[in-house]
Amino acid sequence: MQDYERTGTSEVVASERRTYRFFEVSLLLKGANAVLELVGGALALFVSPVFVQNVTAYFTNEELGQDPHDFVAVHLVRWADAYAVGAHQEFIAAYLLVHGVVKMALVVALLAGAVWAFPVAIAIFGLFALYQCYLLLAHYTLGMLVLTVFDLVVIYFVFREWRVVEAHRAS
Repeated sequence: MQDYERTGTSEVVASERRTYRFFEVSLLLKGANAVLELVGGALALFVSPVFVQNVTAYFTNEELGQDPHDFVAVHLVRWADAYAVGAHQEFIAAYLLVHGVVKMALVVALLAGAVWAFPVAIAIFGLFALYQCYLLLAHYTLGMLVLTVFDLVVIYFVFREWRVVEAHRAS
């Protein structure tokens, strides 16, 4: 009976370790995403939409001359045009900066083991995911779908790790 209990305990510990590694990796990726949002927000503050169009045109003109239907080039030009025409530069900058700061603070708190951060992260990442679902319904993009699925995976691992932390605190 004791061997069975030890085996069961070691399997639980191994499972907790795997879960924690997935938790860590998902948080590191979330942190990298936060850094990209911070950089994007800073760029949106200081780089004019016309400059974005000019740089995009510089890098896509040759490719579009060879293949006017090149998927990547066409989408880059459309994105740059939409950014220059319809976007509110200050809103985009604020959105990315706030997202980046909040995500980075939560990632750091979770990796540091702050127990309060688990429910806060689940709530905030959940709200971000809900907003992204709204954006998907309004205007579907593959990138937004991937980001939303990734956020849901992160929420799952944060929840799993929170349960493990709470179980350890209770015992």
